[in-house]
Amino acid sequence: MTTILELKELIRRIYRKYEAVIVPVIKFIIALILLLQIRSSFGYNEKLSAVPVCLILALLSSVLPLGATIFFSAVVILADFYALSLEIFLSTAAVFAIVALIYLRFSPKTGYMVVLTPLSFLIHIPFIMPAAGALLFTPTSAVSVACGTFLYYYLHGIKETAPALLAAEDSTAAEKVTTIVNQITGNREMILVLLVFVLMTVMIYVIRRMAIKRSWTIAIIAGFMTEFLILIGGFLTLGIEGKTLALVLGNLASVGLAFVLKFFFFHVDYKRTERVQFEDDDYYYYVRAIPKIKMPVQEKKVKKITGESRHTVGRQEKKEE
Repeated sequence: MTTILELKELIRRIYRKYEAVIVPVIKFIIALILLLQIRSSFGYNEKLSAVPVCLILALLSSVLPLGATIFFSAVVILADFYALSLEIFLSTAAVFAIVALIYLRFSPKTGYMVVLTPLSFLIHIPFIMPAAGALLFTPTSAVSVACGTFLYYYLHGIKETAPALLAAEDSTAAEKVTTIVNQITGNREMILVLLVFVLMTVMIYVIRRMAIKRSWTIAIIAGFMTEFLILIGGFLTLGIEGKTLALVLGNLASVGLAFVLKFFFFHVDYKRTERVQFEDDDYYYYVRAIPKIKMPVQEKKVKKITGESRHTVGRQEKKEE
């Protein structure tokens, strides 16, 4: 355990020292993965979806504010959909505008969750996103997670229905738009997941803020158990098949990541809990203080002994004799 605590402190020291370099690199990697995923999923605009363009946009995202990644991704998607169909382009532009208004109004400080949530769906661990938002932020992070979840299902639905929309040459623009709207409103799995993620975020946040021992541990276990049971029951009720294995493995991986977050952001020693009482002119205060567990990194000092220093040490020993 001591080695793990020392490694934790070492990682935190390295991050604080090289934050100006680490943060842009992380932003570049996230933006590049997102843009390449958009290219592989759609890529109808060959010029804007080219790899060199993705690299340039990712580099710009690494030095620009957080919203740049979201903006560049939206522009690339809209360019792809414009090359695909005017109806899909207009529908998607309207969806992006509504999502942007909701996100900017309620949860502008957790923008990366809008980006990371669709990526987490692609690697089958989306359950970590509401948990991370509840552990590290406030319940308003549920808005960012919900926006990211909605965008994932919407874009996934467009990817699945685009060939059928293009093949229907006799369909009018209104019929195509109606098909897209029905694809959104009729997606019962998306509605179920959105409701569960919001409930999970609120539950974990409320429990981890309680003045009880192991509040973060209890919050993580209770939140994931509730989410898992509701989704299993919901999938069975709705007749959604083929999701059980991914749900089990995704939850196990997400629980592990949640405890990693707990280790880095809320690692305390309940055995050394102190209760403090003090007062001012108006109130008495009763405070319970729980110290954080910190392990200083041991710095190894190597003392170089030359031939001259050994000779000096020998003469000092003779004088003492």
